[in-house]
Amino acid sequence: MLTLYHAPQSRSSRILWLLEELQADYEIAYVDIPRADGSGAADSKNPHPDKKVPALVHDGELITESIAIVLYLTDMFPEASIGPKVGDPGRGAYLTWLAYYAGVMEPVLNHQFLDLGDHEGLARTFRGRREMDKRILDALNRSPYITGENFTAADIIIASLGHFIREMLPANGVVDAYLERCGKRPALAIANAKDSPPSP
Repeated sequence: MLTLYHAPQSRSSRILWLLEELQADYEIAYVDIPRADGSGAADSKNPHPDKKVPALVHDGELITESIAIVLYLTDMFPEASIGPKVGDPGRGAYLTWLAYYAGVMEPVLNHQFLDLGDHEGLARTFRGRREMDKRILDALNRSPYITGENFTAADIIIASLGHFIREMLPANGVVDAYLERCGKRPALAIANAKDSPPSP
């Protein structure tokens, strides 16, 4: 049994999208989280050690962190073909983009949106927004999706940024077309309908 601990309009929304792409059988446990505007609070029902989302429980095993959950689920549902299997062509690019998102894009975007400045050490470690934007544009100028010709779970992670706040991805028509392509996927519409709990 799969249970996603989910807070509406949060990082766990993209895991809802992933679960729908995989056509997985799962339950949603809606939880509260502290929000940037001061609303919300840590929820005692949330098994995440930091009371964040997403948190996934599979037959009693807890998985946290978006990229770990993406890898866990796409390896669990290989028949969905949105996460190349070990040994498949494209597995290297897929893993690279997932790691790049967590290891570079998140720090670069947080430094920018929190206005933490352009410290030389940060730029040397992570590079900056210009380098990040170039890498994304180079990929999307070569192919319709971030890793190549086929949609993968890496696109869920990358496109969800632009769907949430457009300015998080490069201002370019190629990116606009990419976001539109990803946004038309039926699984995303189903996930969006489940993002908030049903009205009582």
